[in-house]
Amino acid sequence: MDADLYDVARAHHPFRPGRLLLWVVVLAVAANFAYIVANNPNFGWPVVAAYFFDPTVIHGLYVTLGLTVVAMAIGIALGLLLAIARMSSDRLASSVSSLFIWFFRGTPLLVQLIFWYNLSTLFPEISIGIPFGPTFASWNTNDLISPVTAAIVGLALNEAAYMAEIIRGGLLSVDKGQAETAEAFGMTRARALRRIIIPQAMRSIVPPTGNQLISMIKATSLVSVIAMADLLYSVQSIYNRTFEVMPMLLVAVLWYLFITSILNVGQSAIERHYNRGERDAAVRKDDAAEKAVQQEDAR
Repeated sequence: MDADLYDVARAHHPFRPGRLLLWVVVLAVAANFAYIVANNPNFGWPVVAAYFFDPTVIHGLYVTLGLTVVAMAIGIALGLLLAIARMSSDRLASSVSSLFIWFFRGTPLLVQLIFWYNLSTLFPEISIGIPFGPTFASWNTNDLISPVTAAIVGLALNEAAYMAEIIRGGLLSVDKGQAETAEAFGMTRARALRRIIIPQAMRSIVPPTGNQLISMIKATSLVSVIAMADLLYSVQSIYNRTFEVMPMLLVAVLWYLFITSILNVGQSAIERHYNRGERDAAVRKDDAAEKAVQQEDAR
């Protein structure tokens, strides 16, 4: 028994020359690519450095971040309501939610943005009133649907459709016995969702939500087609004057990579937070198994 333990304690992974050779090849190719990119004058690195913190670019960056935060917040809130409605036993709520998700997931985001921006061609006025009855108030559509409004509405409604499915999947991952137990203790369905179901579902909801947030950062570049001065539109306005197309696109690429890298770190931290319970349970299980083995050896 002691000899077996000694052998296991000294165990190590065998040396793999093929693996080392593969690492050398990959690093050599990466270093060669980095050297080519750094020394290629066509990339215009001095131009990239000169415009990286340009006020126009920074303003576009703020617009991109603002659109992301607002659209994502609305999308998550509306997506939660849609997910609950789709899981409801009420046929009307479930049907309306399913129809919303079907439409906004089934049409391209770019088409949706252009549609909202040009809504006035279909409805010159937006009115509030009783169907087939009197109108209480009306507004000119062009006054309501500005590029900012069209961008927020288009991004938020599209995001809500995807978040609804993500949240619904997370809620379905929680054992139904949890809701039944909550009802047995006299909790309402809303309180059970808020206090028991949703916190447990977060382990399944957070990773895809992080992916959606990163996708939203990149999706905001589509609002440039409706003259919204986001990051991409800002660099386009500069290279339309300077004709430095590739260097200015590199400015946008580097900013997008910087933002998504920060978001990846934040997503990993949140995932670790919600996985603490699983890790602690696994550690307790391992400790219990080790104690059982020790007790068996003592006998």
